[in-house]
Amino acid sequence: MKTVRLTAAQAMMRYLANQLNEDGVPYIAGVWAIFGHGNVAGIGEALYCVRDRLQTLRGQNEQSMAHAAIAYSKQLRRRRAMAVTSSIGPGAANMVTAAALAHVNRLPVLFIPGDVFANRGPDPVLQQLEDFGDGTMTVNDCFKPVSRYFDRIMRPEQLLTALPRAMRTMTDPADCGPVTLSFCQDVQAEAYDYPESFFEPKVWRQRRPEPDAQEFEAAVAALKAAKSPVIVAGGGVHFSGATDTLKAFVEKHGIPVVETQAGKSVLAWDHDHNFGPVGVTGAECANIIAEKADLVFGIGTRFQDFTTGSWGLFKNPDRRILALNVQTYDSAKHDAIPLTSDAKIGLERLSAALGDHRFTPPDAAIKAGWFAKADAVTAPPKDGNQLPTDMQVIGAVQRQSRDNTVVMCAAGTMPGELHQLWKAKLPLSYHMEYGFSCMGYEIAGGLGIKMAEPDRDVIVMVGDGSYMMMNSELATSVAMGLKITLVITDNRGYGCINRLQMGTGGAEFNNLYAHTNVHPMAIDFAAHAASMGASARKVSSIAELEEALAAARDATVTTVIVIDTDPYPTPEAGGHFWDVAVPQVSPRAEVNQARVRYEAALKERR
Repeated sequence: MKTVRLTAAQAMMRYLANQLNEDGVPYIAGVWAIFGHGNVAGIGEALYCVRDRLQTLRGQNEQSMAHAAIAYSKQLRRRRAMAVTSSIGPGAANMVTAAALAHVNRLPVLFIPGDVFANRGPDPVLQQLEDFGDGTMTVNDCFKPVSRYFDRIMRPEQLLTALPRAMRTMTDPADCGPVTLSFCQDVQAEAYDYPESFFEPKVWRQRRPEPDAQEFEAAVAALKAAKSPVIVAGGGVHFSGATDTLKAFVEKHGIPVVETQAGKSVLAWDHDHNFGPVGVTGAECANIIAEKADLVFGIGTRFQDFTTGSWGLFKNPDRRILALNVQTYDSAKHDAIPLTSDAKIGLERLSAALGDHRFTPPDAAIKAGWFAKADAVTAPPKDGNQLPTDMQVIGAVQRQSRDNTVVMCAAGTMPGELHQLWKAKLPLSYHMEYGFSCMGYEIAGGLGIKMAEPDRDVIVMVGDGSYMMMNSELATSVAMGLKITLVITDNRGYGCINRLQMGTGGAEFNNLYAHTNVHPMAIDFAAHAASMGASARKVSSIAELEEALAAARDATVTTVIVIDTDPYPTPEAGGHFWDVAVPQVSPRAEVNQARVRYEAALKERR
């Protein structure tokens, strides 16, 4: 057997550079790296040796680098991924939030944090956490509950099993998620005689599991017995590449489709069978159909509480749930009829079995009625003296968007209102991280989208609160020449949570800056963005916003547009109950009244 002598870090990077997806391109598209004493000598030198085949990228924060990597993979339907490496200690701990985000959203990313010395020589090493009762515990153990696969590399030859397991996890459609290979820093530098065959190019193909015969029979029977089914389309439709298959299925069989946050854009907004967003942030037309449905057919959805209205949305007393999902954990939720299968394969098989069986679609008038209301709240304001609403900002961005535009967001006010109001024309033109709804994902995520699809016009919708959380990758987008457009809606605090606080009977407290500080805050976001190299301006009206957006389309540098908005208005139409527990007792009458409403809503839950 021919061998080659390499350090463990060199072996890892050589192996990763030779892993291909089914299109024959490297599965690991690059490695985001911030070097410290725990990875610069081993991993840093190894990355330098393969720099012509495996790109190294430098961000400003370990968490935001990982966000960019995750968004990159999401936009490419998990067909490629990136790795992120840090030193031990705070650099590694910074990535734990991003690992949780990837875990919740079922997205692949490879974390390679440096770790302590396996030989315990310089114990405790700088930044080492010491557990008084467990000598094996390090900061990197925090990754265990938020990783699909975790391993600690304490000998060079461990890579022979750990790396294939890591690749299997990231490329498996059911188990897909973050992998952590905690790499002891002395082991990174240790040499071993690796088999040359270990580094031969390997193609990882997407598995497409076929449905089980008995599950399939039950699913077909449930569909044929239904009188008013509805399809709840989730992100799994995108990941499976099943958007065209779903379109053909619903056109043939006449089943209406409603979209989750992750599933939005599986069908064009104006497709006859797309009845819009569902759930807490849903459209009236979608929620009316969901309430009456006797069969809720979930495809690639994990039935999150926003989708189900905290399980109070599906009100038909005879309703059943059919769950088509590649992951058995998701297909068996809430006593569903499970159909564990790839979404594309499952829909093709179901369509063939249903033959000419067709349902009567809902009245299209309910959809037209909803969009008339949506158009009204997104129209330019008639009174130019009032602060614009976030809905009006969305309308301006919509009017200035093109077919190749991707609008993205993650947290705050915008996710709910974009879900309700944005008219997505093409698949993957709507990118929302709403599994973890992580403040700070937005700018780094926008960068990741642009890296995945450089020809797309990426518009990042971000509130002032999320911008303050994490904005440093704005400088990275400028430095890399990857132009994105940011629209910062400044409502001077956490407007979304302030409204939720008020809606549950609470007093306005600790959310808007006006309620939290001795001295008023006046942050010049445009000046801040400009200091990082972006082209930035503040606008004072919706008309000026549209003018700035039009100019940004042809700009070559990252553009930031800031606009003040009113923190209080929200769409009055649409929406649904969301279970946010209200205190049972309170000295405030408003809270007690909210509790009465809350208990009444709970009675609707099934």
